[in-house]
Amino acid sequence: MPQVLEFALPDLGEGLTEAQIVTWLVEVGDTVAIDQPVVEVETAKAMVEVPCPHGGVVTARHGDEGQSLPVGAPLVSIAVEGEGGTGAGVGAGTGAGAAPAGPAASDPSGDAAASADDGGSGNVLVGYGTGTATAVRRRRVRTSTTTAPAVRVREAEAPAPAAPASAVTVTAEVAEGPVPVISPLVRKLARDNGIDLRALSGSGPEGLIVRADVERAVAEPARTPAAAEPVPDAAEERVPLSGMRGAAAEKLSRSRTEIPDATCWVDADATAFLAARAAMNAADGEKISVLALFARVTSAALARFPELNSRVDTVTHEIVRLKSVHLGFAAQTERGLVVPVLREVQDQNAEQLSAGLAALTRTARDGRLTPAQLTGGTFTLNNYGVFGVDGSTPIINHPEAAMLGIGRITPKPWVHEGELAVRQVVQLSLTFDHRVCDGGVAGGFLRYVADCVEHPALLLRTL
Repeated sequence: MPQVLEFALPDLGEGLTEAQIVTWLVEVGDTVAIDQPVVEVETAKAMVEVPCPHGGVVTARHGDEGQSLPVGAPLVSIAVEGEGGTGAGVGAGTGAGAAPAGPAASDPSGDAAASADDGGSGNVLVGYGTGTATAVRRRRVRTSTTTAPAVRVREAEAPAPAAPASAVTVTAEVAEGPVPVISPLVRKLARDNGIDLRALSGSGPEGLIVRADVERAVAEPARTPAAAEPVPDAAEERVPLSGMRGAAAEKLSRSRTEIPDATCWVDADATAFLAARAAMNAADGEKISVLALFARVTSAALARFPELNSRVDTVTHEIVRLKSVHLGFAAQTERGLVVPVLREVQDQNAEQLSAGLAALTRTARDGRLTPAQLTGGTFTLNNYGVFGVDGSTPIINHPEAAMLGIGRITPKPWVHEGELAVRQVVQLSLTFDHRVCDGGVAGGFLRYVADCVEHPALLLRTL
């Protein structure tokens, strides 16, 4: 007999505690295979397709699109074929009670058999993995004689689309027939006070409405639209600070709170820099991006000023200088600002950097960055020049120690070799954590970057 297994939202890594349902990839009644993605969720880090470690028929989806669920909360219920089943049909997964459960429903050995019969998941996410079905439990079927008839008929006809498994009272609200109450006096009390019993959630056994539920509804009358919305609808709009935007807000606030940052900036003549790029792109091979050249310059500058490739350990009160350069770069997408991380930049040339940055940018715009691709950065480039602005004082990407800002490259009057000329000028800014270095180190770093932009041949010394 099939048994219903409940798959909980797994820990998707990086200490994430919740995820928002973006798109359901299956419907109630669909048959899914082991490791088939069943839902696409958005965490504070990225969009992730969650595969289910069980194969069978979907009996319930525990959440609507746009709803946030904590890690460990029921995500989807699957009716699987296996020995030691409860005798419950597919409908048992919704908690509506398709048939009375036998003694096996409370037999721990039945759960063990169910886990053994499950084919096991080939995927390995934190929270479930290969070979065993952890984070799974059998749903117990309620045997109430009060509400079961109406619910059973509806479940037998068709599975409830995406209805929460525990929503017994919700079923009672829309079912035909009388609402279950503990006594006729409770029904009379509700009628005398104009209380709709179908709008109440019973606090008694099996969702039974008791006198206290009605008295609570009488004491707290329904709010009028004016009380619920003291400000006219046209005066404001409230947008939930959640998902990626919420995570960014938390991280930026923490950076401003913890890091005593300072900013210095300089204008640089990028005419020779652009000419060098044009010469590179005239040769065979993939085109080199401007950002890739700035990444190469940044890598060389961090080799000279390693103080800026570090972080502060506030627990041990130590500055941690990092050997590898994992370069983050700000990328604007339809879903907001993200900072993908290109790893081991110090070992890559301009061609490799250009290819890596382009690949990460495409993945970011497709919304397919993994948490691993969004974490672990040691230094960040912020190319705000793509927005047509000259300068900025960016907020450091906590827990990093610095961020290099790149403004637009635009023609400006410039004194070149003693004469006024029109040159391609860029403004560079460096925001740094004053705990890891003083202004001399920060100024030296920024000056070296500007010198490489004005005289690209300087990089030949470090190739």
